[in-house]
Amino acid sequence: MNLNVKIELGRTRMLVEDVLKLAEGAVVELDKLAGDPVDVYVNERHVARGEVLVLNDNFCVRINEILTPAADDVRAAA
Repeated sequence: MNLNVKIELGRTRMLVEDVLKLAEGAVVELDKLAGDPVDVYVNERHVARGEVLVLNDNFCVRINEILTPAADDVRAAA
């Protein structure tokens, strides 16, 4: 089974004009601070929160919290 896993470090709003001006090495400010938990999505569902780590020169995410399904999600699955 293939699952789409996405890790969200943060968000920002930018005009298309400003996105097109980005170059290699550009810095984009996000709405979270360094060290804040990152959000983990599986198939577009927010399922967990974790922290970014570096292990053997690779980035990885340690899961710190598994989120319980919202009441609407439970009703939709029934």
